[in-house]
Amino acid sequence: MDLEKKPDPEEQPRPQRSAPPAETAPAEPLLADPQGSLRASDADRDRIADILRDALAEGRLDPEEHSDRIDAVYRAKTVGELEPIVRDLPGARTHRPEPEPAYGYGPDGAEGPAENLVAIFSSNTRRGRWRVSRRTNAFALFGNIEIDLTEAIFEQRLTTINATSIFGNVEVRVPENISLRGSGSGIFGNFEVVTLEGVDPQAPVVVINGYSVFGNVEARPKRGKWITDLQDKMRKHLGH
Repeated sequence: MDLEKKPDPEEQPRPQRSAPPAETAPAEPLLADPQGSLRASDADRDRIADILRDALAEGRLDPEEHSDRIDAVYRAKTVGELEPIVRDLPGARTHRPEPEPAYGYGPDGAEGPAENLVAIFSSNTRRGRWRVSRRTNAFALFGNIEIDLTEAIFEQRLTTINATSIFGNVEVRVPENISLRGSGSGIFGNFEVVTLEGVDPQAPVVVINGYSVFGNVEARPKRGKWITDLQDKMRKHLGH
């Protein structure tokens, strides 16, 4: 009688072990709406890290969760990637701060009429608290024109002054915290504009164009004069 051949113990199929569950990698933060595509700064990452630190101290996150989220913070490239990391924690901002409005500017619109300053064998002065036109024409013939913008109100970001001096003088003085640019020439005369670049990107820009013939056109900052509104906004921005 044939004996049933038993399989060698070494050849017997081994029971299949269930594979261990794959380690779950920390979920990548979902991209937020298109406005969240703004590149994240170091200050943005530090703000999120502070929220995570507080959550760890309060027991809202365990050390492993805290570590995973911190890794995600410093991998994030945009603000939209940072926000979901702390969305379920106290202290997370649910909305982005609105951009600060531009310094005192009115709505963009038509330029309107230019302001004309004329000095023929005479003098003409514009100073004090006054609203600057988008465009000013200054013409001096054997005369003197002084334009002082240090206390002026700028209702537009760009102000253009077209200056012509023939045997005369046109002087422009501006605050130290605006941008000042110029383009012109002097024919047996002087055309000088001291270039400034305002630290605040919203600062008014004054452009001087023109020429002088046996005369002088000069534009420069007036020492110690600042636009107060811009100064206050800059202090607020710096936290002083």
